[in-house]
Amino acid sequence: MNQEAPIIVGLDIGTTKIAAIAGRKNEYGKLEILGFGKAPSFGVQHGMVLNIDQTIKAIRQALENCYASNPNLEINEVYVGIAGHHIKSLQTRGDIVRSDTDAEISQKDIDQLINDQYKTVIPASDQIIDVIPQQYIVDSLQNITYPIGMSGVKVGANFHIITGDKNAIRNINRSVEKSGLRIHDLVLQPLASAAAVMCDLDFEAGVAIVDIGGGTTDLAVFYEGILKHTAVIPYGGENITNDIKNGLGVLKTQAEQMKVQFGYALADEAKNNAYITIPGLRGQNPKEISVKNLAHIIQARMSEILDFVVYHLKQIGMDNKMLNGGIILTGGGSQLKHLIQLTEYTTGVNARIGYPNEHLASGHIDELTKPMYATCVGLILKGYNDYENDRRALEENYVKINTSFIAKEKASNKAATGDDDWMQEEEPAEDTAAIQARKANERNASLKSFLDRMKTKIIDMFTEEEDAKL
Repeated sequence: MNQEAPIIVGLDIGTTKIAAIAGRKNEYGKLEILGFGKAPSFGVQHGMVLNIDQTIKAIRQALENCYASNPNLEINEVYVGIAGHHIKSLQTRGDIVRSDTDAEISQKDIDQLINDQYKTVIPASDQIIDVIPQQYIVDSLQNITYPIGMSGVKVGANFHIITGDKNAIRNINRSVEKSGLRIHDLVLQPLASAAAVMCDLDFEAGVAIVDIGGGTTDLAVFYEGILKHTAVIPYGGENITNDIKNGLGVLKTQAEQMKVQFGYALADEAKNNAYITIPGLRGQNPKEISVKNLAHIIQARMSEILDFVVYHLKQIGMDNKMLNGGIILTGGGSQLKHLIQLTEYTTGVNARIGYPNEHLASGHIDELTKPMYATCVGLILKGYNDYENDRRALEENYVKINTSFIAKEKASNKAATGDDDWMQEEEPAEDTAAIQARKANERNASLKSFLDRMKTKIIDMFTEEEDAKL
């Protein structure tokens, strides 16, 4: 295991469960799971925190279970998934005109371009959660995916902006902070799930992620490596459970159990003569439930959810010919029997179940490969993406500083010696072993002297900067 890599924790605050998973990438780039805990969720409905006290208790219980799986863990900061009816998205376009046109486009320019989008006018009750660049434009060149290093006067981009209700976001923040944790970032749940269940080929081919959670179904559409669309459908597994409860006259716990154990998403696949016996309440006679009737109730609600998916795909012009990677079903609700067939029948697009084992190292517990943990695993991957980007930026900055000092040192030596090739030694006329050894020693001594001088100058620079600060 790579001990230098940080431990990152994903916290999934869902309608039916709250899960906390701690992980660290190993030397092969795979995710080693170091801790896992979950707890039933009672304070969340449709992805929104409605009871802060109950949510805090559930978060603390999930953390305690996570600590129980690994007592050596210390969790202070988490990445948190966000969903709910209040989530909206919009497309914008932004541009900047660079003052130093001779210099190449840098990360600083891209950061300025992205930061400007946080000034986009949105309703006063909303807050921008994330700004995601789609395609860049440099002068007259379009469809650029990575403009850093290019030359240009005007840099622009198309952006996908995700917004949410301020109060709903505050309730999540308060619940997490009062649980003794700090939020590093809020991540839209379908984007986190996509990171866990997709590979690079999926992003390029064109796929739709359908994350069927307890309170909502989250949609994210990717095409040619670009996030094209996100949406939150206001129905999920809880709605199916409530439909069963009301339609068959059973308790909610019985409805949930029947859905999980005997539920079919396609009624034609259910047997006509199969029945489920439910114990009667307070001495009443047992009740027999037809598996066929149960399947009809489930299919009706699942078909409604999939109709929403079709609607959103048509809205953005992503018909079945463009989604070469098909539809990836994930989340707890994706485990319904024959859901793949119903999805393909309703949408006309190939479908499969997305399991969050694409990036997991071997040795993890089997439960973590279930689709219901895709969001939590994806949150850890999102954290590592941030960490690696920050580290890359620091390394690039370090290289630039060193390169600048080397160039200045060369110029200083050229001026002092009047020799444009002061680092180069002329080859001797005689090619003898003794002369070669002597010249090699001279070159090594010269290089050592140069490096010592450069080191001294770097130390002096930072000393001067510290003195100036003081």
